[in-house]
Amino acid sequence: MNHIGTKTIETERLILRQFTVEDSQAMFENWASDDEVTKYLTWPTHTSEEISKSILRDWVDSYKMPDTYNWAITLKSLNNQPIGNIAVVELREKAKVAQLGYCIGRKWWHQGIMSEALIAVKDFLFDEVEFNRVEAKHDRNNPHSGQVMMKCGLKYEGTLHQAYWNNQGIYDCCIYGLIKADK
Repeated sequence: MNHIGTKTIETERLILRQFTVEDSQAMFENWASDDEVTKYLTWPTHTSEEISKSILRDWVDSYKMPDTYNWAITLKSLNNQPIGNIAVVELREKAKVAQLGYCIGRKWWHQGIMSEALIAVKDFLFDEVEFNRVEAKHDRNNPHSGQVMMKCGLKYEGTLHQAYWNNQGIYDCCIYGLIKADK
């Protein structure tokens, strides 16, 4: 493994970059305060910008660790303002596995933005960091997330029944993965 931390990644429409504490208003307004965005997530909807700011302080501090991978998703056309995030939410070092989690503001759903971000991060993790496997999971009741995973080359591997918890309660978890040799 070649841990190099959260490096800026540029795509056709996006700049994926480290968060700053100054992103708190955009985070709060663009996705973290929206119950529809957080519906299938494991963290509660933010009720104030101060909550977003507190979380961003922790995230910014975590960038000191070279095995932290947490990007603000920004549209070039919106002057680098964050509209969501994508991160390695679980890292299994010995197996060289990165599990990704992501969310994006509702007004940017169904525009291919998350797929563009996921492909860029997946390629970065395989090519730069040398992970052997990238995986992601979603609540069975949120099939759009699974469609993003498949569009990005991850393969459906199965469903773990009533195995995880999110803001909807205990849920059936669909697992997707891709190994480097198959990318």
